[in-house]
Amino acid sequence: MKILVTGATGYVGGRLIPRLLERGHEVRVLVRDARRVSGRSWSEKVEVWEGDLTKPDTLSGVCLEVDAAYYLVHSMESSKDFAATDRICVNNFCDEARDLKLCIYLGGLLPENKSSQHLRSRAQVGSTLRDRLPTTEFRAGPVIGSGSASFEMVRYLTERLPIMVTPSWVNNQVQPVNIRAVLDYLLQALEKPALGVVDIGGEVLTFKEMMTRYAEVRGLKRTIIPLPVLAPELASLWVGLVTPITNSLARPLVKGIVTPVLARTEKAQEHFPEIKPFDYKHSVELALERIKKHAVETRWSTALSQQSEFHLGDKEGLVREVRSTFVATTPENVYRSFASLGGSRGWLVWNWAWKVRGVMDQLVGGPGLRRGRRHPEELLPGETVDFWRVEKLEKGRRLVLRAEMKVPGKAWLSFEAHPAEGGSRLVQTALFSPHGFWGFVYWYAMYPAHRFIFSDLCHAIAQRSLNLTSTPEA
Repeated sequence: MKILVTGATGYVGGRLIPRLLERGHEVRVLVRDARRVSGRSWSEKVEVWEGDLTKPDTLSGVCLEVDAAYYLVHSMESSKDFAATDRICVNNFCDEARDLKLCIYLGGLLPENKSSQHLRSRAQVGSTLRDRLPTTEFRAGPVIGSGSASFEMVRYLTERLPIMVTPSWVNNQVQPVNIRAVLDYLLQALEKPALGVVDIGGEVLTFKEMMTRYAEVRGLKRTIIPLPVLAPELASLWVGLVTPITNSLARPLVKGIVTPVLARTEKAQEHFPEIKPFDYKHSVELALERIKKHAVETRWSTALSQQSEFHLGDKEGLVREVRSTFVATTPENVYRSFASLGGSRGWLVWNWAWKVRGVMDQLVGGPGLRRGRRHPEELLPGETVDFWRVEKLEKGRRLVLRAEMKVPGKAWLSFEAHPAEGGSRLVQTALFSPHGFWGFVYWYAMYPAHRFIFSDLCHAIAQRSLNLTSTPEA
């Protein structure tokens, strides 16, 4: 079959595509920026269609000769117009996919009181798809897998807080489902006619039990004290502070569990009897094993950038700070050195200053350093590295990071490794495009600190690349 996958760079889409290819399907992916799929193991095996669901003129022909499509697009960031954006995207898709034989959509379980605007919007997307196209809509609760937002929220809350004072609704029942089961449902739906709404879920337990069972797997002792005084809005801010999950994503995650959310799985059992979701504890064990082996395929943060239209450019008003040094080793070793910055390894120099900057960023609603990185050595375009995102990547030669911390302008940090006689030349460039007067004030106020930090960073990268000369790659 020829399959169209939207949301190809997202957490689920990025895992679904290689499994479709393994089953012999032809795959076309719809992405806003084709560079975002480069470097992935499947990027050369799929047809890449660059288009934007909010811009119908970019979609003409995207469904031609397509047998089935996966609609894996929804807004999980709390912008004021997220519901309107969801409506525009799904209607533009339906206009173009009017002759489609099958659409498969992954949405969320809807609480009885429908209190979550994000879950209501996802349900409305599903309703639109079912009304206009032959559709199977899977509705899932928290998805548990290495790198998923729900798993990371549970993981960091439990790891970092030995005693937790929580809202009373942590005793509400939820029904998480492991990512492997989700992928199995999505794949097997191709072999069936449109089924309408299908709830999927695994073991029923409370959110408190999700944390205590995680603690059991990790051998941790945790005390959880529920109190009826913490509002969802305040809880989401706390989650945003303690975990890698940004405040804008924590808000819909928290609001999705303030009331019991259970699946009616009879239909899933009838049509997919061979799929048996793992129990929660086993799902946690598998996720932790993948993390330990640095084998996380996709992460929640990869798909959340809404800034793909911002690109590094050489234009008037772009402030540059360039440093360069000769290194007596290969460009490949220099690249390995700067491509492994961030995450648990840190930034080689002035780590305390990077941490302070991260905390300051979190306090004003930015991501800080909490997002880390998916893999200690490997990078892919569009991935996050602490409060940066990979803007450009040329393996073995160049890395451009775009800042996502809160600053009055746009900032980039670029590294290049060039061949030179007897070794390589490392070129490190900090760039800033200020917004108005206060942007310039910020840059020059920070310049004394940047002068020391970036100078030391350049030398540390060079030194580490020399150490890598005789060290096998991790």
